[in-house]
Formats: sequence, C-alpha cells, structure tokens
Amino acid sequence: MATKSTDTATREVRATAKYVRVSPGKARLVVDLIRNKSVAQAFDILHFCNRAVAVDVEKVLKSAVANAENNNGMRASDLVVKYAYVDEGPSLKRIRPRAKGSASRILKRTSHITVIVAPGKEA
Repeated sequence: MATKSTDTATREVRATAKYVRVSPGKARLVVDLIRNKSVAQAFDILHFCNRAVAVDVEKVLKSAVANAENNNGMRASDLVVKYAYVDEGPSLKRIRPRAKGSASRILKRTSHITVIVAPGKEA
C-alpha cells in the first residue's frame, strides 16, 4: 500500500500523453521552452507558441496541474515544471509508390509527452 508523504517539497506529480501523432524532434522544440519555468509562465509560453504541438503539450501540463491540485492538495501558483521530456513512440509504417514499380517506406512517427510538476521556486 502506498503512503502519502507529508513533505510537499519533494513531491512530484506527472502527466503523460502517449501516441501523440507528431515527431519527437518537433515536440522537443516546444517542451524545451517550458522546462524549469513556473506553471503560469509555461502556460503563457505555450499559448503564444506558433507550433501545433504546443496545444498537446498544454493539455499535458493542464493534466499535471490538475493531478497536483486534486490528488495531492497542492496549489497551482506554487508549482514549477521540474521535468518535461518527449520519448519516441511506435512509428506507423506506410508505403509510397516510386519509379519502376518499386516502393519506399514512410515512417509516421509518434511521441510520448511527459510533464512533471513539483512545488518550488523557478530555476
């Protein structure tokens, strides 16, 4: 049975979005912008970011903040994005016709986006 820690300084809360249909390289460009930022500042950055994956990263961040507030009793104003990273998911294999009856493979990549928030000061 898991026990709840009363020390809020070391608690971390995570949220993950799996199988997001964007290449990991493109997602990492956005995730790098919010790492070690306060939650309010991270939301501002994502809201005005010009990349489509920013919407998905914002959803994951909202989920992590909601998990921290509802499950662990933390306040959103005290939270900082401690870790944010993108792992490579499975690739969908597709085929494109080429010259002389041959074919070439197209890889449609997917990503697993993880955001971990914790109480603390902005680094």
